[in-house]
Amino acid sequence: MIIDATFWVAISFFIFFGVLIYLKVPQKINNSLNNQIGEIKKELNEAEKLKIESKNLLSNYENKIDKSKKEVREIINSAKKDSEKMIVEKTQKFHQIMEDRRKNAEQKINLMKENALKDIKNTSIKISIEAVESLINNSIDKKKLEKFYLQSLEQTITALKHTKV
Repeated sequence: MIIDATFWVAISFFIFFGVLIYLKVPQKINNSLNNQIGEIKKELNEAEKLKIESKNLLSNYENKIDKSKKEVREIINSAKKDSEKMIVEKTQKFHQIMEDRRKNAEQKINLMKENALKDIKNTSIKISIEAVESLINNSIDKKKLEKFYLQSLEQTITALKHTKV
C-alpha cells in the first residue's frame, strides 16, 4: 500500500465527516432546516389565511359596492320620478293659473264693456233729454205743449185700452 496524497485526503475526509458527526452538525443542520421549514409553513399558512381573509374582504366590498350601485340607481330613478311628477304638477298649476287669469281678464273686460254700455246709454239718454228740453223750450210754446201733452195722453190711453183687450 502506497500512502500518497489521495490517501491522506481520504483520511482527512473521513476525519472531517467524523468530526461533523461527533459534533452533531448534521442533526443541527437538520433541526435548523426543519425549523426553517416550520417557519416557512407557518408563513405559508398565515399567507393562506391572509389570502382567504382578503378574498372575503374583497367579496364583502364588492357586495357593498353592488348594493350601493343599486341604491344609487334607485335614488336616481326615484328622483327622476319625483322630478317628473313635480314638473307635471307645476305645469298643471301654471296652466290652471293662466286659465284663471284669462277668465278673470275676460270677466273684467265684460264688466268694463257692460259699464261702458251703461255709461253710453246714460249719457245718450241725458243728451237726448237735454236736446228734447232745449227743443221744447226753444220751439214750442206753452199752448202747443199742453196740446201735445193731451194728445200724447190720449194716444197712451187708447194704446193701453187696445193692449188690455
